[in-house]
Amino acid sequence: MLPYYSFRIFASIKNIVIADSKLNIDNFQSFFQGKGIFGSKDILQFYQESEPDIKQTTLNWRVYNLVQAGIMSRVSRGKFSIGYGKNFIPEISPRIKTLYKRIHMQFPYLQLCVWNTSVFNEFMLHQPGRFYTLIEVEKDALESVFYFLKEKYKNVFIDPSADTLARYASGEQETIIVKSLVSEAPVQKVDGVVTVTLEKMLVDIFSDDKIFTAQQGQEMQIIFTESINKYTIQESRILRYADRKRRKEAFSKYLKQQPSFQHIQ
Repeated sequence: MLPYYSFRIFASIKNIVIADSKLNIDNFQSFFQGKGIFGSKDILQFYQESEPDIKQTTLNWRVYNLVQAGIMSRVSRGKFSIGYGKNFIPEISPRIKTLYKRIHMQFPYLQLCVWNTSVFNEFMLHQPGRFYTLIEVEKDALESVFYFLKEKYKNVFIDPSADTLARYASGEQETIIVKSLVSEAPVQKVDGVVTVTLEKMLVDIFSDDKIFTAQQGQEMQIIFTESINKYTIQESRILRYADRKRRKEAFSKYLKQQPSFQHIQ
């Protein structure tokens, strides 16, 4: 007869095996892999294929265990994606760090976000030949920051038009653009620099075909697909920012046309 503690270990292992068989992890991963964001109803339909009478309490237990085991991650309420959640952290170059420090020292109380369009490279099929360094600041400080940078750098533009970029920035490998920062824009601090989040990047390329010319059309579809396949995208954050830019309706409509984003409302 097994000792009591051995019996408990055996029972625990047995429960894990039973749990794995009920969760049907291999088939679950195969079924949802590449689907981007999916919802509770999709999970219910998956398990109903083999268990038509599955109870809601049983489904809730399985959802909890799938998240705890890292099989899927919670994107928002009732929305999930396969695998552990992984946040996008852009690389901060020495140039970006220097720019940020100079502006922050001159305007210590200013809300700003500094980033470079090269952050899109890992999501793109065709790599652009030139990049823009974006300095986003509060609207009232646009001119002050522009003239401050103009004294130290060449090729600095303030909220340029498409024509201005085509005329004066087309021959430059890198250009600095000073533009307005939308209030409550989703930003993050990386290596001491307040910079962009993936949610902000996606809304920005959808909303501005002037600066983000290289990220339009089929390339934008590729960026969206690669983004959600590689990283966790917060639904509430991305839609709130689209709303702040007054593009929520059009942006939501575009997302619904992308297979990986169809469950974002």
